[in-house]
Amino acid sequence: MRYRLDDIEAFLLVMETGSFTAAALRLDLSKSAISKRINDLEQALGTQLLHRSTRGVVATDRGQVFYQKARELVLQLDDAATATIEEEGNLCGQVRIAAPMTFGRKYLGPMLFELMQQHPNLDLIIDLDDRMVDVDGGGYDLAIRITQPLKDMSLIARKLAVSRRIVCCSPDYAMRHGLPKSLDDLAAHRCIGYAYVHSGQLWQFEPAGQDSRIRTAVVKSTLVFNNGEVMCDAAIAGLGICLLPLFIAAEALRDGRLIEALPDTPIPDTIYALYPSRRFQSHKVRAVLDYLRNQFSRPLPWEIMP
Repeated sequence: MRYRLDDIEAFLLVMETGSFTAAALRLDLSKSAISKRINDLEQALGTQLLHRSTRGVVATDRGQVFYQKARELVLQLDDAATATIEEEGNLCGQVRIAAPMTFGRKYLGPMLFELMQQHPNLDLIIDLDDRMVDVDGGGYDLAIRITQPLKDMSLIARKLAVSRRIVCCSPDYAMRHGLPKSLDDLAAHRCIGYAYVHSGQLWQFEPAGQDSRIRTAVVKSTLVFNNGEVMCDAAIAGLGICLLPLFIAAEALRDGRLIEALPDTPIPDTIYALYPSRRFQSHKVRAVLDYLRNQFSRPLPWEIMP
């Protein structure tokens, strides 16, 4: 077998971006050049790696196996090269990170900007999307998720911090409609829902007292959005009661545009850094993870109230 590292790199990028066009843009090549590299690799390996169609590309079974193994080896090769050329304490190379939109824009980004200033040869690709991404299949080195305890055994989770969600509304809404006195009262109120939660009509809360059961409230979502900041804006506008992460609602709570509607029912969430359990973790990824853990060991900015 004779194959080239450039051909393998092209295949990995097609797998991770989902198209020949996107891979060509990343490598600054033509689409036909990427296609030739994939064909050359398939010829060298003697097997088809990708199914091509007008709707995109999908890996064959052998293509998926080759992707998993080749990516591990390329990462190790990249780490060996990086360790050889980087000066002591100076990170270099590429790290791909997925994170929620608002959290990434308001908090994660500024943290990482500081790291990049310290290490100008470090290239960060940060994908911000509130949807749940495939960390391993998407080729991400790290992903930030804010959720309750994880059950995905294919991912290693490192706890960064504890966050919480709160039930809130505007003072105007409270004046016009009153505040709920219990979770059961939420059913009678206009609520603002989140599109990426499967049980959009159910809000779940921590057990109370000695009761170990998760408490559930049935809500009527008159408005549904796929972004937390827009949900916050709708709540400020008096359009309903909202369940929001504190890192989104904190500023509006401080200046009085929002108030807590059920102050005794916060929902604790955990901020995790995730990475695939079977993936070799390079020096630069470990360094980014250690940096984030150190940053989150400080008082969380949204928890600091005047």
